[in-house]
Amino acid sequence: MTGEDSPELRRLYEDFEAQHLIPLWTQLGDLMPMSPAPRARPHVWRWSTLHPLAARAGELVPVGRGGERRAIALANPGLAGHAYATPTLWAAIQYLGPRETAPEHRHSQNAFRFVVEGEGVWTVVNGDPVRMSRGDFLLTPGWHFHGHHNETDRPMAWLDGLDIPFSHYTDVGFFEFGSDRVTDYATPNYSRGERLWCHPGLRPLTGLADTVSSPIAAYRWEHTDRALTEQLLLEEEGQPATVEQGHAAVRYVNPTTGGDVMPTLRAEFHRLRPGARTALRREVGSSVFQVFEGRGQIVLDGTEHTVEKGDLFVAPSWVPWWVGAEGGTPLDLFRFSDAPVMERLGFARTHVEGLEGPQGPGGPQGNEGDKR
Repeated sequence: MTGEDSPELRRLYEDFEAQHLIPLWTQLGDLMPMSPAPRARPHVWRWSTLHPLAARAGELVPVGRGGERRAIALANPGLAGHAYATPTLWAAIQYLGPRETAPEHRHSQNAFRFVVEGEGVWTVVNGDPVRMSRGDFLLTPGWHFHGHHNETDRPMAWLDGLDIPFSHYTDVGFFEFGSDRVTDYATPNYSRGERLWCHPGLRPLTGLADTVSSPIAAYRWEHTDRALTEQLLLEEEGQPATVEQGHAAVRYVNPTTGGDVMPTLRAEFHRLRPGARTALRREVGSSVFQVFEGRGQIVLDGTEHTVEKGDLFVAPSWVPWWVGAEGGTPLDLFRFSDAPVMERLGFARTHVEGLEGPQGPGGPQGNEGDKR
């Protein structure tokens, strides 16, 4: 629907441009594709490459006011010029050297940390010191002051995840500097938030109001590991405890609502038995995965990759993917996504190989695996 070329038509388009107007009929294919056509690409980042680069940055780049954090973002090759893993998700490796302190600040963007290895760092969130250890999932909800300090003679690196791209595109960001140090250098085993909230099935009467983000600062590895172990043991006993055969999974939740830990980010942990693999699936919205332990095979948009401890990979919107465990040990995977945004806006849709048609959040799911 472009019409035949003529001086009058060319003049019309020139007048459109002069008035900052663009006609829909020249843009329809890009603006409204038949199905999602993401610019972000499936990609794998190797921990064996990332960690040495972070260590080099630790030797050359100071941490302090101004730069604030020694964080190296995953830049999706399809989003040239942006330090974004996907159009909605930001992921980075943060590296803190021996005895270093990252000063406090706060921002509107929601953030978390996931620790694939190491210990000895405490993050201080709104004045509450929170231990960071292997396998822990730690929250820094939007507009919470936070800083980090390393109390050991060894460096430590971890995964940061934030909703920076989503916040940037929607112009909702605020930022404020805090203390040049951290407000509390204590090193307790458990934060005050954990002591109040982390008792199974119990909710303090001082916290009956629902909160936008979870009041739990740290979801500890021992609880995650136990939950996944019990799911697979129940499966062995013939009980319906896993999302797919040989595939245990948990979602980190806000105990005040039962929903996601933060309004823009979903976090899960998955464990596959040796030889198990997920179904091939497509989902509206994007995810970032990190291998916590084991060795696996992943297929992203038809391309196979082998991944191992620490490796990160991204599955953009509507790109088909599956993952399987290789070798004689389970495959453990941490995953975060923009699913809360997609669901609240009514855009969520999933298609699993073998099921009929795309599935929306309120439609038939086919099997428990579709609810991940």
